[in-house]
Amino acid sequence: MSVWLSASSLEDTTISCNSIYALFRRMIQAVKLGFGNSIFLSSAAVKCRSSKYLGPVYVNLTMGKKRCLSLSVTVKLGDEPDVDASKPEKTTSKASIRESGVLGDDSVNIEKMRLQQIKSRLRSIGIPAKGPKHELLSALKSFMDNQDGGGSSDLQDQVVSDDMPTVTITNSKRKDKENLEKNDAQETNKDSDMSVGNRTNRRIKQSSEKSNRKILERITGKELVITSTDVKDEPWTILTHKKPQKGWMAYNPKTMRPPPIAAATAHMKLMSWNVNGLRALLKLESFSALQLAQRENFDVLCLQETKLQEKDVDGIRLSLLEGFDNSYWTCSVSKLGYSGTAIISRIKPHSVRYGLGLSDHDSEGRLVTVEFDNFYLLCGYVPNSGDGLKRLSYRITQWDPSLSNYMKDLERSKPIILTGDLNCAHQEIDIWNPAGNKRSAGFTDEERHSFQTNFLDKGFVDTFREQHPDTVGYTYWGYRHGGRKTNKGWRLDYFLASESIADQVYDSYILPDVAGSDHSPIGLILKL
Repeated sequence: MSVWLSASSLEDTTISCNSIYALFRRMIQAVKLGFGNSIFLSSAAVKCRSSKYLGPVYVNLTMGKKRCLSLSVTVKLGDEPDVDASKPEKTTSKASIRESGVLGDDSVNIEKMRLQQIKSRLRSIGIPAKGPKHELLSALKSFMDNQDGGGSSDLQDQVVSDDMPTVTITNSKRKDKENLEKNDAQETNKDSDMSVGNRTNRRIKQSSEKSNRKILERITGKELVITSTDVKDEPWTILTHKKPQKGWMAYNPKTMRPPPIAAATAHMKLMSWNVNGLRALLKLESFSALQLAQRENFDVLCLQETKLQEKDVDGIRLSLLEGFDNSYWTCSVSKLGYSGTAIISRIKPHSVRYGLGLSDHDSEGRLVTVEFDNFYLLCGYVPNSGDGLKRLSYRITQWDPSLSNYMKDLERSKPIILTGDLNCAHQEIDIWNPAGNKRSAGFTDEERHSFQTNFLDKGFVDTFREQHPDTVGYTYWGYRHGGRKTNKGWRLDYFLASESIADQVYDSYILPDVAGSDHSPIGLILKL
């Protein structure tokens, strides 16, 4: 569809960005009603403000192959324009925004708006549009309330000036939801959602972020909660979830962890990490085991997916941290350079066991158990159900029940703490896109049910979820689509503790800032 706006009868005209937006909406309605491919208007449906531009306006509306509507507006400049196009003034007021149609007549019925409409409106008025629907709806209401009452300086509008000589607005509809969710399976995916005016507003928002570095973390009611953290540096502080529930919040270890435990209080600090290849990790210049030990001052470090062979262990022992003289390793013998677990401790344990004691399960180096004074510590790497869920049946009918029975046998003498990559996001809060991963390894109904019946129902407590029932915190982000940068992850790593010792847990936490693997370390502080 092409539209020519004749400006000859108006002499000199200025095209209002908001007028273009209103025109765009009318054109979309024309397409829906089945009008022809071209519309010629005898007079410009634009708003005249000053004599700055001269000439015709060409508007091109095209329908792409992917059902994407694209509107291009080009204004021919006169001989003596008095506007610096590279530095447009942002003088649009809230009142003009409302009058121009950004909020539209249906603003009084915003309760009936769809989520995408709410996001589009918020982006159009310069407010970040991340979070659950009820929070975004509150933000829009708050903006309108402030607008009616005179507004607030904290919500200064950042929209395109009416004086910009060339404007390009794109409106892309989301692909079929089911196809998108399939693409999200196993690995996180970049959000392809682009609404009207979003690209322009994103450029403006990025410019603003460079000057004040203020990012909207979450919206609670009518109160805008602002953090000085840049999302690029700490993306885990931004709530990222496809189906967030009321009251959920993003995990921020800087604000959600308790104060350091008193030195006089007897305690042990345990840490667990799926390193996804220990040799590769140790070669990274950005990683220093010494720095991590100094920062966390842990007593025991549990590792999963070391991918070592037995011949590599002695060389690794020589490079261990000073003071951690007790290390216990198990490697896969059925498939070399695969799986593997280890426990490295500055405290000498009373006893050590490898595997479950069952030949069917002990060839892949998935479990090490050490005995301390007050509890057994198990470092486990639960088998992944794999591509096509080839090992799902083995996982839920053999491995999980065998591990559960082994833990209950040990518990007869001492409490149990199981840590490691358990390869299950137990609840919807534990994965950013639950609907799109229903048949993905780690989030199938069968695995979640097995996790519940074999561990939680048998008296083992998920210590992180116990302390943070409404917190969205992930421990795994896929490499393929840069999931860590966008905080689109899974919580697969746990500290499970016997009920008899769970009340001694002082802190159960995640270290999302520690890179080097597709998993982050997790920690537990246990009072003795």
